[in-house]
Amino acid sequence: MQHLDHDRLVFLALGESEADNGESTHLGTCALCRAEVASLQQVAGLGTETQGLADLADPPEHVWQGIEAQVRAAEAGPLLTDTRRRRVPEQADTTTAEQTLGTAAESTVTRLDPARRSRRGRGWSGWVATAVTAAAAAAVGVVGTVSVLRPDDPTPTPTPVVVASAPLAAYGATPPTAKGDARVLKDGQLHLHVANLPSVAGYYEVWLINPTTMEMFSVGTLGGGSDALLPLPPNVDLKSYSVVDVSAEQYDNNTRHSGDSLLRGSLTG
Repeated sequence: MQHLDHDRLVFLALGESEADNGESTHLGTCALCRAEVASLQQVAGLGTETQGLADLADPPEHVWQGIEAQVRAAEAGPLLTDTRRRRVPEQADTTTAEQTLGTAAESTVTRLDPARRSRRGRGWSGWVATAVTAAAAAAVGVVGTVSVLRPDDPTPTPTPVVVASAPLAAYGATPPTAKGDARVLKDGQLHLHVANLPSVAGYYEVWLINPTTMEMFSVGTLGGGSDALLPLPPNVDLKSYSVVDVSAEQYDNNTRHSGDSLLRGSLTG
């Protein structure tokens, strides 16, 4: 199964774009993509909810070290259990250390159960409370630039800042089901999402047009997917060149607009 592009899922999760019919159908049948959208929405919501906490101090380094140690102990729990069964008397000291780690991992889990918590020592409860506080402080790092993490990619993706946008509608003889949206990002790129474009013998090209003078220039071409991220010229005047146009072009070495526009929309913002 071909999954939806990660960057596209980011835009859907942030509400920056609406899913087209094909994407909605895929999300209805693909549990993996649905789970990723839900995860991205949760992280974005966390960043929004914690905007007033941006001035909290970072947790001390020893707190992070303690959290990492507990995570490793929890992950190694089953292996430690198997190892204890194979230990001989001469290895009693090592077994004791492993049992201590196993107890630490178990305490981390049972900290959330009030009925069992009362049977634990106060020392572990206090440590876990500190760890939970540190984890909450770490979540505050999402503030300012809400970052989302792909399950298999630890590299954070900053939330794009949109400075102008335009819904794209079918133009001329283009079937009315064709649509799209354009967003100008603060970093100087144009994000374009299109759906249901008619097939053409050549390729699709993206233009910015001055509706007063009808002067225009090409921003770039669309590939085979429904999304494209195209760099804009430095200091482009979007108040003058406010119309986004998607045209059908031929492989004829002619750099001018073909006159066959498929989608158009006016930027606002």
